[in-house]
Amino acid sequence: MLNKKIAELINDQINKELYSGYLYLDFANYYEDEGLEGFAHWYQIQAQEERDHAMMMRRYLIDNGVRVTFGAIAKPDKVFKALSDPLDAGFEHEKYVTSLINNIYAEAFALKDFKTMQFLDWFIKEQGEEEKNAEDMVKKMKLYGHDAKGLYSLNQELAARVYTPSATGPAM
Repeated sequence: MLNKKIAELINDQINKELYSGYLYLDFANYYEDEGLEGFAHWYQIQAQEERDHAMMMRRYLIDNGVRVTFGAIAKPDKVFKALSDPLDAGFEHEKYVTSLINNIYAEAFALKDFKTMQFLDWFIKEQGEEEKNAEDMVKKMKLYGHDAKGLYSLNQELAARVYTPSATGPAM
């Protein structure tokens, strides 16, 4: 059985992962409205990945005898004025999620909960990749986003992203 504090933190993180997916769908909606279907597609896939993360954590709790409870998912409240706004918000959000995962890991370390630490190792690595991808998108938008041809090319690049469920992450 998991420590009660660890179980609560992971359960809370499930909701935060689902919110992340909701947030990224909101970004996708914005880009659809702006005619940038490639950007929208990229964030739709990002939303699916966040849902996958929530499901992995849900499975971990269930497999460890913890009843999962869901809270309300907050409505995204971002207002975008520029095409780069969702990208900037996404990068900041990924850094926030990294801090949440790190907090759970720190609590598991303090409790010598090596099983949970091992489970979270994948998420630590994943968050490094998530932050890098988000930062790269911000950089590319700064470089190419103010030129119509550059923006078109970037939109095409993002449209080519393919959803691939994690084969190396914790089992769902």
